[in-house]
Amino acid sequence: MRIEVAGNTHVGMKRNHNEDNYLILTDENLCCVADGMGGHSSGEIASKIAVEELAEFFRMTSRDQDATWPFKMEKTRNYDENRLATGIKLANKSIFEKACSDTKYKGMGTTIVSVHFTQGSAYVGHVGDSRVYFFRQGVLTQVTEDHSLLNDYLKAKKLTPEEIENFPHKNVIVRALGMKETVVVDVAKVEPQQGDIFLLCSDGLSGMVTDPQMQEVLARTTELDKACSQLIDLANAAGGNDNVTCVLARFHAN
Repeated sequence: MRIEVAGNTHVGMKRNHNEDNYLILTDENLCCVADGMGGHSSGEIASKIAVEELAEFFRMTSRDQDATWPFKMEKTRNYDENRLATGIKLANKSIFEKACSDTKYKGMGTTIVSVHFTQGSAYVGHVGDSRVYFFRQGVLTQVTEDHSLLNDYLKAKKLTPEEIENFPHKNVIVRALGMKETVVVDVAKVEPQQGDIFLLCSDGLSGMVTDPQMQEVLARTTELDKACSQLIDLANAAGGNDNVTCVLARFHAN
């Protein structure tokens, strides 16, 4: 198994600083994107804590497989699912404690999406409305489900197409790291095939660029770094209302 990865981030066209962070941890076949929120520079700090805590937990558990975990394993999940969920829960705890330590950090938080490749499987962990997709044989499929107010309304089938288009609270998320002392982490398992590409992104991309547009870029551009740049350029050309971050990971079976 070999994972080919590229990533990039951009402040966008409307913001004066970038609150997104991303991680590519090659030794652990781990990548993630975090989209911070909060006043001043708090969002940037929260997303930075998220990626650093996740990376450090994976390094620590790789070095010492007998190390004590900060949270108990969930019996319904296997080792790899628990490892990813625990790293994200640890990030949540660190952000929450930081937010409680000083009033200037009050209310800070971050989304997170992550993919960990191991033994021919891909584990997707996420909290918030950043997304993971996978691209297979010309088709882009969304893996994650947005933890957002809009998605809650959509699942309840309470909105007409016109109401969806004009929904005033599209940026309101109902789950994020740092909001509470504990967090529920969604983990999904995907069985990747040779050549599958996983796309991790903040809503600065998915909110500005349609799924068919993203699919078209991945279909015509084989070089991952160029595809990242093209996706970010599309988001900025559409208005660039938010920070834009994209990580692409291609799965090679051998």
